Amino acid sequence: MNEDTIKMIESEPTPAISRLWFAVYTYSCQEKRVAQHLSTREVEYFLPLSRNLRRWKNGCTMLVEQPLFPGYLFVKIERGDRVRVLELPGVHSMVGTGRAPIPLPTKEIETLRQGIAQMKAEPCAFLKVGEKARILRGPLQGMTGVMVRKKNGLRLILSLDLIMKSVSVEVDALDLEAVHSSPRSWSLLAAPPTPKPSSFVVDSRFC
Repeated sequence: MNEDTIKMIESEPTPAISRLWFAVYTYSCQEKRVAQHLSTREVEYFLPLSRNLRRWKNGCTMLVEQPLFPGYLFVKIERGDRVRVLELPGVHSMVGTGRAPIPLPTKEIETLRQGIAQMKAEPCAFLKVGEKARILRGPLQGMTGVMVRKKNGLRLILSLDLIMKSVSVEVDALDLEAVHSSPRSWSLLAAPPTPKPSSFVVDSRFC
């Protein structure tokens, strides 16, 4: 994460409550298991999933749920409660610098949490370069990403730079506006200029 990004996060208004969103890194294929442990311990969490119908060799069709950000989920806790998360089976670490976890911007996480389930989203290779656009309306209004034109329409790649992961969502061209210069505010869904750990971004080469 570059120095400007860290300053932007630190300058965010202090929330009325001390709980913040943090990214949790899990061992391979342990995201749902960790989510179950968090639920049992009444820890607020967010595990975004993609849902797709898959046909097996025997002809059966099943709805398969997979993490949108493989290897990660998000928790809303006080800094002092991080040990409660770190001691859970399946948890590798919390994303940050050294032993200090870095909080994610509350507004962007909450927007993503409330809106991603209403969008046709799927995992995508991490991407930070391309034609930027902002969503004007809908469940993800205000989020910025990189636009990619595909045969069946448009997709916007939203990239979380802190964990260097991206997700693509299907969008309508009428719901987008071009972004010609990056605003001086850190967005969960906007890529900073360096490839270091925090932001969201679409390129047909990757999706």
